[in-house]
Amino acid sequence: MAALLIDDAARARLVGRFGAELAEPWCDTLPDLVARLTAKWQLTVREARPGNTGRTLLCTGPGGDPQVLKLTPDPEVARLEFAGLRAWAGCRRAVQVLDTDLAAGAILLEGLVPGTELRGRPVPWPEIGALLTELHAVAPPPGLPPLTDRVTFMFDITERTVPGSAAEPHLPPELLARARHRALALAEGGPVAVVHGDLHPGNVLDAGPRRGVVAIDPRPSVGDPAFDLADWLYLPLSAGGTLDDGIEALRPHLPDLDAGRARAWCAALAPLAAHPPLRRGAHTPFTDALLEMAR
Repeated sequence: MAALLIDDAARARLVGRFGAELAEPWCDTLPDLVARLTAKWQLTVREARPGNTGRTLLCTGPGGDPQVLKLTPDPEVARLEFAGLRAWAGCRRAVQVLDTDLAAGAILLEGLVPGTELRGRPVPWPEIGALLTELHAVAPPPGLPPLTDRVTFMFDITERTVPGSAAEPHLPPELLARARHRALALAEGGPVAVVHGDLHPGNVLDAGPRRGVVAIDPRPSVGDPAFDLADWLYLPLSAGGTLDDGIEALRPHLPDLDAGRARAWCAALAPLAAHPPLRRGAHTPFTDALLEMAR
């Protein structure tokens, strides 16, 4: 079971994210935690999936239905995710919570079928517009942090990991500082909604023809809903097009789209979008376009 649940690569990711003091003991005791929770919820683990903040276990529930057990070393990560998903309870465009053990950093979710990511697939723009509309229509509940917190966290992580990486020559401190200032200014204004906070195509799954596309893995906050558009508007840019191509593809399906704020968010977050490929040494026309946008 231990080999299935955690391997060296997964352990290293968690140590990098949370530090050895928290992550190492958690990884060591993960089999015992999983044994306790699977007995409690009558689950059979089929597969373990990697994640930056924990482990995702694809399971079969007591009735034979697919369920997903999410685990993290930091209970605060689970509490925040649950707070966002609770705001979207009953919303068909968000994955639904079945149970929690938040003190243990555990959330039990419904399984989605077929559950394939939209990453690398043609964008179903009408469905993305419907998803954004439904997620952002929910009244923000008390207790969610402001979007400024999410922005600060994202820039802090980037600034910590750029030095010494292949991205360092392309992401100088002054460029990141300017982008942070722009993003915080945007986060402090504009309309207010529950923001998903990590709504890229890998966090939107196909749940079949009746359910449509469904958002998972939120990093929720309260603030400008245009924040959630950036990863989708970058897609045409990554294929050799422009941001305006994305805006025009989404506009018919998102009546409240504010093109000006969407473009501003894309510019402010551009260094963060460029960071992962640049760290891998993938200096491409897309990363060049992002860096030019950030200047």
